[in-house]
Amino acid sequence: MTETAAPEVRLGNDIARQFAHLPDGDAVARIADHLLRFWDPRMRARLRDLVAAGDPDLDARVVVAAELL
Repeated sequence: MTETAAPEVRLGNDIARQFAHLPDGDAVARIADHLLRFWDPRMRARLRDLVAAGDPDLDARVVVAAELL
């Protein structure tokens, strides 16, 4: 991850690391749930924009979770 990664990338990847012990499908569901419960709608919108732009620093499970929002 680059030092200038957006806060949403850093936070999303931190969340993904917390669920790394789970199978991918379960991890994605837990990440999506966390994003819906605890992230401000503006943060979720910025994350979706980063996913749409193909940010290379985003964990793949965060990308899938963001697409579920």
